[in-house]
Amino acid sequence: MTDTLLKPENCYLHIIDPQERLMKEIHNPDKVVITIKKMVDCAKIIGIPIVANTQYKKGLGDYVPELEELMAAIPRPDKTEFNALANVKTRELLQEFPATVTTAILVGVETHICIYQTAMGLLEMGLNPWVVADGVSSRTETNYNLGLDRLRDVGAAVGPAEMIIYELLARAGTAEFKAALPHLL
Repeated sequence: MTDTLLKPENCYLHIIDPQERLMKEIHNPDKVVITIKKMVDCAKIIGIPIVANTQYKKGLGDYVPELEELMAAIPRPDKTEFNALANVKTRELLQEFPATVTTAILVGVETHICIYQTAMGLLEMGLNPWVVADGVSSRTETNYNLGLDRLRDVGAAVGPAEMIIYELLARAGTAEFKAALPHLL
């Protein structure tokens, strides 16, 4: 990971698999959904590109309703791969980003499976994974915690949504800050 603060032009938000059938089994699902919604709203305000995925939509369904309503115009390839970047359509979307995009901000489920494997895929591509700790989870708290530990071990940055949003905003008083503030309270 880089030791400099992030800038919006260097990032994209990647939403992984917060689907109805899966989220029913996830540890702290409400917190994860609220955080993903906050990240989507703020990414749109700040101007960060957003990519999303579903995992075998035929079996796991649409995103939870609170997130499904935010997905218009967000590309969302369906995948069977656990590493979202092993999916050809997802990888093609990333290749359309300018070379300045070097960091993926990851939210979704499950921390120890799809989030972890996607982070590994990002590292293999020379990109930086930034995992939003309160925007990811697993079916068990143990797997969530072990997943975060492993992500840190391989070099992913891990921290809360508020930390990354304020880092991307960089200062108060701007139009983006004022628009994002209601989502941060």
